[in-house]
Amino acid sequence: MSSDSKLPQFTDQSEASKGLLGENGGKNEIWAGWVIMIWIALSSSVILQNSYLLRELNFKFPVFLTTFHLVYATIGTRLLLRFTHLLDGLKNVEMSWDRWLKNIVPIGALFSASLIFNNLAYLTLSVSFIQMLKAFTSVAVLSMSVLMGLDKFNQRTATVVVAISMGVALAAYGEIDFAFEGFLYQLFGIMFEATRLVAIQKLLQGLRMDPLVSLYYYAPVCAGLNALLIPVYEGWEPFEVVLERVGAPFLLVNASTAFCLNIAVVFLIGCASSLVLTLSGVIKDILLVLGSVIIMGSTVTFTQVVGYSIALAGLVVFKTPPEVIHAHFVRLRATLGL
Repeated sequence: MSSDSKLPQFTDQSEASKGLLGENGGKNEIWAGWVIMIWIALSSSVILQNSYLLRELNFKFPVFLTTFHLVYATIGTRLLLRFTHLLDGLKNVEMSWDRWLKNIVPIGALFSASLIFNNLAYLTLSVSFIQMLKAFTSVAVLSMSVLMGLDKFNQRTATVVVAISMGVALAAYGEIDFAFEGFLYQLFGIMFEATRLVAIQKLLQGLRMDPLVSLYYYAPVCAGLNALLIPVYEGWEPFEVVLERVGAPFLLVNASTAFCLNIAVVFLIGCASSLVLTLSGVIKDILLVLGSVIIMGSTVTFTQVVGYSIALAGLVVFKTPPEVIHAHFVRLRATLGL
């Protein structure tokens, strides 16, 4: 559905993952490593497919592509509700028309804008460079949270913000095929995504919605909003050339991969700790950069490698609770006899 699947930020195990993995989180029934590998494969596949479709197949209609994904997700979540237990979490959500209009629609609009701008970036930027820029998302979220009064800067977060910002800036400086238009699109995508995540904290307090339940509500809203934009910004051309340039099989595979990614996230949340989620996201980002270089011929300079390494290290520290990091340092020192 999206151009990227960001690292899940959910801490509560969803009803769906409990029901399908077992009450103990599924650790005795499904090895977390399999779930992580499937999530990484699906997430990477969606991004590479979107880039290939938009650039290599010359289908330069990101709004249409995003809308198709969202329509597919709208239908898919309804089918899951009818035939599976993956959306049992819906029974825990008290949704009224007033809440839908005041909370779901605004967040859906931000989600829609984020998806469109992220896909627009693929028209001019390489997958590897986009992944490097996306490391700045956590900084944007933190900054927006501070502005909205939901968080505060402290010495630790300020240091991490500086490290990530310097790393991303260094990666951008080292980009050979820099396109300012694509750079702006990606920044707008990050900004809208950060605003969306903060708006969820502000507007949906008290609601427990796992990724699939969220998709159940947001997908039709986003699809409707995007459908209004297609005639204005892309006209009827995407409808006329989609079968010729992309083909129905690849379009369906692309949408199916994106939808399966959302299902994989539910299982991932149910069987992995916060540290494992963080490290999984970092591994996925590194593999995507390598995949972009090997499969799509992207060029990554030494300056970018250094900058991205700094940004990723900052991300790990930022997303990992201080007590977890401290515990690992204590174990390391004990192992080394220090």
